[in-house]
Amino acid sequence: MTAPTTADSPPPAIRCPKRRGVELSLVVGAVLISVAGYAIVGLARDGAVPPDALRHGTGLGVLALLAHLAVRIRAPYADPLPLPIAVLLNGLGLVLIHRLDLETPDDTAAPAQLVWSTLGVALFIAVVVLLRDHRVLQRYAYVSVAAALALMIVPIFFPAVNGARIWIRIGGLSFQPGEFAKILLAVFFAAYLAANHHTLACAGRRIWRLQLPTGRVLGPIVAIWLISVGVLILERDLGTSLLFFGLFVIMLYVATGRTGWIAVGLTLAAAGAFAVGTLEPHVHGRVEDWLDPFATIEAGRGPSQVAQSLFAFGAGGLLGTGLGLGHSTLIGFATKSDFILATAGEELGLVGLTGILLLYALLVARGYRAGLSLRDPFGRLLAIGLASIVALQVFVITGGVTGLIPLTGMAMPFLAQGGSSVVTNWIIVALLIRVSHSAREPRPEAAEQPITAGPGDPTGPGGPGGPAAGHAGRADGPAR
Repeated sequence: MTAPTTADSPPPAIRCPKRRGVELSLVVGAVLISVAGYAIVGLARDGAVPPDALRHGTGLGVLALLAHLAVRIRAPYADPLPLPIAVLLNGLGLVLIHRLDLETPDDTAAPAQLVWSTLGVALFIAVVVLLRDHRVLQRYAYVSVAAALALMIVPIFFPAVNGARIWIRIGGLSFQPGEFAKILLAVFFAAYLAANHHTLACAGRRIWRLQLPTGRVLGPIVAIWLISVGVLILERDLGTSLLFFGLFVIMLYVATGRTGWIAVGLTLAAAGAFAVGTLEPHVHGRVEDWLDPFATIEAGRGPSQVAQSLFAFGAGGLLGTGLGLGHSTLIGFATKSDFILATAGEELGLVGLTGILLLYALLVARGYRAGLSLRDPFGRLLAIGLASIVALQVFVITGGVTGLIPLTGMAMPFLAQGGSSVVTNWIIVALLIRVSHSAREPRPEAAEQPITAGPGDPTGPGGPGGPAAGHAGRADGPAR
C-alpha cells in the first residue's frame, strides 16, 4: 500500500486575509478627518475650535467603533473598505450640514441628522449581527415587493411637500418611505431574476439582435415595475422613479447578459422623460431651467437654484474657498438636501469634490466586486443591485446640480439632510458587507465539490460566478 501523494490529497482552501486591522485604521482616519472638518468650520467662522468638537468626535468615534466591532465579530472576512467610506461620507455630511446651520440659525438640521445617523448605525449593526446568510432574503421576495408597494402608496394620502407627495408626517416626525422601498425592490428583483435567469436569457421570440423572454416569465416583474413607477409619477417623485427604472434595467441586463436590454432601457427612458417633461408642468419647469439656467437672470427675476449652484462651483475653483467661507446658502431652501454638493464644490473646490466622488465610485466598485465573486445568482444580483442604487443616485444628483441633466430632487447618499436616506444607505452598506463576507469566506469543501454547471449556466467556466471569478463549486448549494 503506497502512501498518498500530494496529488492525491485535495488542494487546501485559499484563505483570504481578514483585513480587520486595515478597516480599523481607516475608520479611525475617517473619524479624525470628520472632526478636523468640524474644527475648521469653527475656526473659519468664529476664530476658535467649537466647544463641542470633542463631544462631536467622541460620539462619531463610538458609533464607528461599534460598527467595526460588529463587522469584526460577525463578518470577519468582509471587505475592509465599505465601512470606512460610509463613516467618512456620513461625517463629512454632518460637517457640511452643521456649517449650513450656522447660516440658518432658525432652521438647524445637524442635531436631527446626528440622531438619524445613530439610528442608521444601529440598524447597520442589527443587519450585520442578525443576518447570518444573505440568501435568507430570497425566501421573502414577494413579501418584500408587497411591503415596497405599500410604502410607496401610503404617502399619496398625506399633504404634498414642495410639489411632491413622498413624505409621511406624524406630529414632528417625518420620513420618506420610498427610500426603504428601493431596498425591498432590489431584493425582489434579485430573487425573481435569479430564479428565472435561464428562461429570461434563452426563451421567447427574437427581434433583430434582442432575445425577448416569454410574457409568462417577464410579465410579473414588468407589472411590478410599472406599478411602482406609476405610483411614483402620481406622487411627482420622478427622481426615485428614474432610480427604479435604472435599477430594473441594470439587474435585467446582469441576469440575462443581453446588451440589447441597455438599448431598450435607454430608449424607453428617453421617451418617458420627453413625455413627462412636456406634459407635467413641475417637471417642464425644471427642464427649462436646465436648458437655460440663466434665463431668470435675463428676465430680471434673479438667479434660479441651478444658476446659483453653477456660481457656487465656479467660485470654488480648484482648491475651494475653505470650509465655512462659501456662500452656497444663496441657493435657497434645498441647500442642505438637493444642493449640498454645491457647498462641497464651493468650499472644497474641484479637488475636494473629486475626492468625494471617488469615495462613491470606490464604494460602488467594491459592491460590484463582491457580487461578481459570489457563486449564487441571488447574491450576485443583490450586491450589484444595491451598489447600482448608490451609483444611480450619485449620477442623478451630481448631474442635476452641475447642469448635466435636469434636476430631479433626490438626497445625496450620506451627505445630504434626510433621515430616511441616511438610514437606508447604512442598511445598504450592511448588506454589502454581509455579501462580501460570504464572497471572501473560506470554504474548504469547495475544493471537493465537482463543477456541475451546464454550458449556459453563468456559474460555469468563464461565467461571472465560475472559476474565472475565483470560486468553484455549485451555485445552488445549501444555505450556510
